[in-house]
Amino acid sequence: MRTRFAPSPTGLLHIGGARTALFAWLYAKSNQGSCLLRIEDTDKERSQDQYTKEIINSFKWLGVEFDEETVYQSHNQDRHVEVALELLEKGLAYVCTCSKERLEELRNQQQEEGLNPKYDSKCRNLSLDRTPGSVIRFKIPDSDSTVFNDLVKGEVRVENKELDDFIILRSDGTPTYNLSVVVDDIDMGISHVIRGDDHISNTPKQINIFKALDREVPTYGHLPMIQGEDGKRMSKRHGATGVGEYHEMGILPEALLNYLVRLGWAKGDEEFFSKNDLIDVFSEGKFNTSPASFSLEKLHWYNKSYLDEMQDKELIKLIPSETFKDDEFSLRVLNLIRERCNNLKEFEKEASYFFESPKYFEDKDIKKASSDIANELLEDFKIRISALKAWNAEEINKLINEVVSDREVGFGKIGLPLRLSLTGTLNSPSIDKVCELLGLEEVLERISFAQSQIEAF
Repeated sequence: MRTRFAPSPTGLLHIGGARTALFAWLYAKSNQGSCLLRIEDTDKERSQDQYTKEIINSFKWLGVEFDEETVYQSHNQDRHVEVALELLEKGLAYVCTCSKERLEELRNQQQEEGLNPKYDSKCRNLSLDRTPGSVIRFKIPDSDSTVFNDLVKGEVRVENKELDDFIILRSDGTPTYNLSVVVDDIDMGISHVIRGDDHISNTPKQINIFKALDREVPTYGHLPMIQGEDGKRMSKRHGATGVGEYHEMGILPEALLNYLVRLGWAKGDEEFFSKNDLIDVFSEGKFNTSPASFSLEKLHWYNKSYLDEMQDKELIKLIPSETFKDDEFSLRVLNLIRERCNNLKEFEKEASYFFESPKYFEDKDIKKASSDIANELLEDFKIRISALKAWNAEEINKLINEVVSDREVGFGKIGLPLRLSLTGTLNSPSIDKVCELLGLEEVLERISFAQSQIEAF
């Protein structure tokens, strides 16, 4: 078995493309086969080296390793032209000299009549010679149907009369997509083509080229597209669309890989699969026949699950922060905040105030946290905590409750200004545990600074 993934380097690796590649790769690997990468870079105006590098790096990050060397379609153009001329010579293709004006007029007329626009085969039997501006069209068989058994959709049947004689060599001498794909699949020995169902209209055309060249037709599988939760095509409003963006968001590659596989494939009710697990069981699972809905919330759920399973020291190495070290303080911070974090970037944000004291407060936070007795309560807390004999969260919690009880105020009267003082925010882990980690001297300094800011507000 040999599969392939064939992206065009005209943009970032889309999340839908990554899933397609993953399915093709896993399908091959679970059947002891190979999966190759082909960069379809024939669109010279839009193809860019930076996108090729991004595609390759994204797969490297995901842990998807393709077999053999990467194939670049643009390097094979002479071979594609050679095959087009071979089809012409065998009478399986023909020269067409119809002008753009005639084709446009034909299209308009067909649309007015409610017909699907298609070439009317005017030049099919004229045996014309190639001239400047002429194209070569492939001869679709006159009768019968093109039938294939799709791995996902089952039997697909298309009447050949619904297909038109499509162009395989443009007027400038360059080959078209459907020809190039078939020639490359033949030369690469591709046995199975797994791709998005947006390509399914091309499949009957490609099958007929395979047959015309007397080559074995690959087995096809067309995956339903990924949609947003609103049922519309996946776009920026549903979350990032490029794989590299999820890396930047702090998503773990194993979490993204697991989630992408579950978007269109299932093996019972199981949710979690390692890459090695998937290689073992992928061919035993079932493809979904309906479009999958992408949920950023569900992805974060997967990511959180993988983060929770990681050892502390392993996790610290992955956090994109220069402040986290492999030391006792960082490990204590990590254990205090890890329940609050769904991705690696959140660890850096949640831990920031442990490594650097707040330098300013948002006006809205000061307004919410302060009261006419806020500084008075903070001063009382400072005096009491300075006399604390046992420095631990339990004793600090008792002391806070004593202030609340003795001053006959609600917890928020002391809790909010204290939290703001120590963290610069109104949302953090238990303030007694924060105090314990920061230490007495740092706690006193931060409260004093906050008191000056509240007084000046």
